[in-house]
Amino acid sequence: MTHKIAVLPGDGVGPEVVAQAVKILRWAEKMTGKQLLLTEYVAGGAAIDRTGTCLPEETLRGCIDSDCVLFGSVGGPKWDALPGRQRPEQAVLKLRKELKLYANLRPAILYPELTGSSPLKQEIVQNGFDLLIVRELTGGIYFGEKGTEETAEGMRAYDVEQYSEAEIRRIARVAFEAAAGRRGQLTGVDKANVLETSRLFRRIVDQMAEDYPRVAVRHMYVDNAAMQLVRDPGQFDVLLTSNLFGDILSDEASVLTGSIGMLPSASMGGGTFGLFEPIHGSAPDIAGQDAANPLGSILSAAMLLRFSLGSARAADAVEEAVRQVLSRGCRTADMAERGVVAVGTEEMGDRVLRALEASH
Repeated sequence: MTHKIAVLPGDGVGPEVVAQAVKILRWAEKMTGKQLLLTEYVAGGAAIDRTGTCLPEETLRGCIDSDCVLFGSVGGPKWDALPGRQRPEQAVLKLRKELKLYANLRPAILYPELTGSSPLKQEIVQNGFDLLIVRELTGGIYFGEKGTEETAEGMRAYDVEQYSEAEIRRIARVAFEAAAGRRGQLTGVDKANVLETSRLFRRIVDQMAEDYPRVAVRHMYVDNAAMQLVRDPGQFDVLLTSNLFGDILSDEASVLTGSIGMLPSASMGGGTFGLFEPIHGSAPDIAGQDAANPLGSILSAAMLLRFSLGSARAADAVEEAVRQVLSRGCRTADMAERGVVAVGTEEMGDRVLRALEASH
């Protein structure tokens, strides 16, 4: 059986880290016996330069016709002066909307080998942590009505936050199912003391909790959640958030793991189709220098294998290979402690590949 994978390297370090993830997928092709048809398309600033738009119709059509998407990163100072709706970052928002990818899964794992790279005190992170942020991805303030207008007091800008019951139920179901398969703890993150959308979120989650008696549910205001992530990240299992709150908290959680370059993500739409990408940005300051951390992209490829291709065994192998490489002291510059010689992007990818080949 042939599986079609659309590959969108994007801008900045995107092409460099995606190239390492592709190496891993080629290994998985041999290991699983699945035939993978990888087709590359342009998106983001690279697409603007080539076609005048951040998401060409050919790219969108290629993604729709594929079984899943492997994404790099978009954006950079070259395109910062463009109007908001023409910027490279719109490619990601358009893909999420057009592909109906409403659930963003962002695991944040602090490996024991990287506790020294975390900014938190060692007594807090000495045992590491493993949490999952389930973020609603196609609703809320990012997709609500927005605009600017002239008033008697000067310019006025507005962005509307709104959620329907159906939108909340479908993302909450993803979070409940994830918690049921993990440690059975779900934390709903909101601002229910201020926002009507948060109050609706909380009410529906409490209703749905009756269907998941083995999942312990609690609610936490987003400002407290931000503080608790720093104070004791190990207390969390699954966090359920709106689009805006999840965007912010997942970046905070990434820093606690020692490097934002370590974190993968999956954007799903209720079936096996998904878009898989590291959560770091395009990092234009180090683009082309063989300095970016490819592990977030490699771990995103592992999520692709698990969720879209149904290859849990291959995904487990990739994740274990990453752990082995880290346990042997291999580090890229973003997570290297003082005195440790960092390896480059390609070398890190090669070491993960060698670990896979040695164990399988």
